Amino acid sequence: MEVLVKIAQFLLSLSLLIIIHETGHFIFAKIFKCRVEKFYLFFNAGFTLFKTKKGETEYGIGWLPLGGYVKIAGMIDESMDKEQMKQPPKPYEFRSKKAYQRLLIMVGGVLMNFLAAIIIYIGISYAWGADYLPIENVKYGIAANEVGEEIGFRDGDMIMSVDNEPVDDYFNVMSTIMLDDIESVQVKRSGELVNVMITEQDIAKMMKNPGIIGLRYPYELKITDFSSDSPAKDAGLQKGDEIIAVDGKEFKFYDQFTEYLKQHKNEKVDVTVLRDDSRFEVPVTLTNEGLLGVRRDGNISKYFEFAHHDYGFFEAIPAGLKRGWETSADYLKQFKLIFNRTTKGYESLGGFITIGNIFPGMWNWKVFWDMTAFLSIILGIMNILPIPALDGGHVMFVLYEMVTGRKPSEKFLEYAQYIGLIILLFLVLYANANDVIRLFR
Repeated sequence: MEVLVKIAQFLLSLSLLIIIHETGHFIFAKIFKCRVEKFYLFFNAGFTLFKTKKGETEYGIGWLPLGGYVKIAGMIDESMDKEQMKQPPKPYEFRSKKAYQRLLIMVGGVLMNFLAAIIIYIGISYAWGADYLPIENVKYGIAANEVGEEIGFRDGDMIMSVDNEPVDDYFNVMSTIMLDDIESVQVKRSGELVNVMITEQDIAKMMKNPGIIGLRYPYELKITDFSSDSPAKDAGLQKGDEIIAVDGKEFKFYDQFTEYLKQHKNEKVDVTVLRDDSRFEVPVTLTNEGLLGVRRDGNISKYFEFAHHDYGFFEAIPAGLKRGWETSADYLKQFKLIFNRTTKGYESLGGFITIGNIFPGMWNWKVFWDMTAFLSIILGIMNILPIPALDGGHVMFVLYEMVTGRKPSEKFLEYAQYIGLIILLFLVLYANANDVIRLFR
């Protein structure tokens, strides 16, 4: 069921963003009196799920959810309509318009994506306000996994600052470390201030292991459900059972519990269970990953004092603008990690599975709109990259024309489009191959 909810949210978000993006092209095309022949949500390679014609434009829904398109007369695009380009230019065609008009038509989609993200962020600020966890309220410190310990963090460390600069929200710590070229993190450990030095090699480790540090919180485990192939369920445990000890060992913090299980992978452990005021032990053989195969209430907010800020309508506007700007800037910073040979960010690229997994398994409108705004920014930035077949490729050629006064030949644009499509196909295959590889690791 969770998978279906994630897929539904992903498809709804993707559909909205495609329509918004293509509407940007459509509006500017109409402003400059270009003929728009088709407006499609998803690609209709081979056949179409639905179509209708209104005026000169055919509106439809394709079957391949890899994007959408607006087919503008007289333009070399993904439709590769070469027959039309063999005819003499018509006044209503894209190629007959002035360079600045063609430029605005091509950036229209990206502008709409950024505008949509800002409007959504304004709406989120006004409707839900902002919740954050002040760094001083992380009262139990952090829990560091093996990679986090290699870098220099320890369980119970209290993060005080990053490069000696305070960080207001705990959930901004990791992004600040990874994106802002920081050199050290200051933590309080056993009452003393300790510098944890951060290198490019450490950033590379973080890229591959994003959960190197997490919130530390008290141990409590009441079973709400079981995973498939759960050894705990096979051993006789039930929903509502409370696990209070393993091998007679009780735990103060939840990370101590998970660490103990990892140390006993594939081994039999004695789980102490509390059921209806009855206490008893059940032998359970752990999985290869050191798991019991149980699920619990994942809401840990009861252990921490979160801060909340409400926004009035006029306060929400600058708050939404600021968040849109910061999200765009942070995403652009990630490109240096992708192309850095040390951090090897390209190995962390993901496809549809990665994108779909950013949505929660239960429908939450606040999270849905938050993720949709984020994806809108990603779509805008990716589309403006100077790759032929993307909007940025068309913009690059129009700018070349405006600077030099020379228009690239239609044959050149046609070949560039083919090259761009090949590059995009490679990137899509590479990103989704990463997803598949990660599934089998």
